[in-house]
Amino acid sequence: MGNCCAVPSTTDIDEQKRGKNKPNPFSTHNHGNGGYNSYVLENPTGHDIETTYELGRELGRGEFGVTYLCTEKATGEFYACKSISKKKLRTRIDIEDVRREVEIMKNLPQHPNIVTLKDTYEDDIAVHLVMELCEGGELFDRIVARGHYTERAAAAVTRTIVEVIQMCHKHGVMHRDLKPENFLFGNKKETAPLKAIDFGLSVFFKPGERFNEIVGSPYYMAPEVLKRNYGPEVDVWSAGVILYILLCGVPPFWAETEQGVAQAIIRSVVDFRRDPWPKVSDNAKDLVKKMLNPDPSKRLTAQEVLDHPWIQNAKKAPNVSLGETVKARLKQFSMMNKLKKRALRVIAEHLSVEEVAGIKEGFKLMDIGNKGKIDMNELKVGLQKLGHQVPDTDVQILMDAGDVDKDGYLDYGEFVAISVHLRKMGNDEHLEKAFEFFDKNQTGYIEIDELREALSDEIETNSEEVISTIMQDVDTDKDGRISFEEFTAMMKAGTDWRKASRQYSRERYNSLSLKLMSDGSLKGNNESR
Repeated sequence: MGNCCAVPSTTDIDEQKRGKNKPNPFSTHNHGNGGYNSYVLENPTGHDIETTYELGRELGRGEFGVTYLCTEKATGEFYACKSISKKKLRTRIDIEDVRREVEIMKNLPQHPNIVTLKDTYEDDIAVHLVMELCEGGELFDRIVARGHYTERAAAAVTRTIVEVIQMCHKHGVMHRDLKPENFLFGNKKETAPLKAIDFGLSVFFKPGERFNEIVGSPYYMAPEVLKRNYGPEVDVWSAGVILYILLCGVPPFWAETEQGVAQAIIRSVVDFRRDPWPKVSDNAKDLVKKMLNPDPSKRLTAQEVLDHPWIQNAKKAPNVSLGETVKARLKQFSMMNKLKKRALRVIAEHLSVEEVAGIKEGFKLMDIGNKGKIDMNELKVGLQKLGHQVPDTDVQILMDAGDVDKDGYLDYGEFVAISVHLRKMGNDEHLEKAFEFFDKNQTGYIEIDELREALSDEIETNSEEVISTIMQDVDTDKDGRISFEEFTAMMKAGTDWRKASRQYSRERYNSLSLKLMSDGSLKGNNESR
């Protein structure tokens, strides 16, 4: 039911040990017996999760559920509990999705690279899935944190991902949503296993069976998904996209609009010209091409990928660094958001007295108990009271963007930035103030030195590549500087493709594919440039 797993901080676990836990919002003690009364699971472990487990603070949030840090009372062991609200299971399809996710996790044999489902509970309010806790962080974050990133490391990661695919396909399961965010490291050790954590969009399949539902994340979708006629080969395509990103730091099929992304996928032109591809081994490029073959009948199977010379000789793959460019590209996605946050702070400083008063009133309205800070639930409820109809997933993104110190709350200063983002992003006067702040020498452009100065607090001294890639991303006319129009486009557009991919809905892609089919765009080739 979508990825709602996240990584707890050491503080999370320490607080839970000391008993500083938030009340479980799904608890029947909080809600009584109201709400959804039909049962979703056929054979849950039990009905009252609180007899066995203590739910702590929130770790993550998805379309249907919230994941909590969870302690087994008898042993003190930590787990992740994904609690799916029954109120959000509005259709029979939603209910079947949850049942299928549980059945798939139960039917897959234990595997070192697949998260384990320990227990299932169901009460009148929610379905609770108690799973192995993965504390080691997301795949790309670990890569960026390493000092030395090589083709050999990419080969090892690819082998693990494809072994997961092979295990799934062997047991009649098609994953359908393979992406970097769905792989977490089990712990913080260098030798930690990489684990697939989310089977919310997975389905059982039979040999030769075809599917037509458009699901998954846009950048990782195979062309036959958009054509509504696909089978398990789509998982190998998604792994090929991840491999491409692992080797160069950017997705192979990218565009500013969802229609552009879809058309790029259909064209399936794989670019091997930009750095670092000239120094990547021919074997690696050969595997990428064969995994990204737009013809699923000619695409490699999971077993064929594992038999490929580059994977077979993974330990002999080049151990030469792929260069700072690759790491810089991965870093720049998060840095771009920091640049936006800096601009939002500048805008906040130039708000009128009336605007500031309005924001203060909004904060007071949300700050139940006058704590001086608001949590995720208070933000959600408060936004509704203020007339902002913001989907849960977008509220989470706002929270993530605003919570600069990552303490799980928004203080007043952080709330101001979010309020500016919600209410003032369309106001060119405010954007002009932010632009003038960066344009120190008043030339009408933000130059590379000014960009470097603006991000000096956020970027390490050895991250010049990050500055360069941000400049290249925002500077659309490639004159080496950022105009006001380019700055405005950056502030109004989604620039973090990893977060953006989570915001696309099935319905938008369903309508998009129909449009593409009607205008003849669903045609393509697999040329490599």
